[in-house]
Amino acid sequence: MSTLDQRPCQPCHGQASPVTDEDLVVLMPQLPGWQLHTRDGIKQLEKTYAFKDFASALAFTNTIGALAEAENHHPALLTEWGRVTVTWWTHAIGGLHANDFILAARTEGAAEQAPGHQ
Repeated sequence: MSTLDQRPCQPCHGQASPVTDEDLVVLMPQLPGWQLHTRDGIKQLEKTYAFKDFASALAFTNTIGALAEAENHHPALLTEWGRVTVTWWTHAIGGLHANDFILAARTEGAAEQAPGHQ
């Protein structure tokens, strides 16, 4: 079985199936440090990454933006001095899809390679 970051994203539309509570039991442990939040009834994955300065945080934001564009699946990104908060969920289904977990795992890989990541 491949790791999450190596799995391909699938085209997602309004008829796609959200992950189940049973799926969450398997998927969440694969994303250390990520938190599950429910906002306005929508489940979301979120993690904040620390950086040494604003420039490093902004560069990471741009890296995640490029990753998102490549998959046509876009997170909420909050860039502040020394940190970036990344929130993944699937707008089309109003919740979490397997793609969100795949892209969260890819976000982890990008963070490990990011200059200035602490």
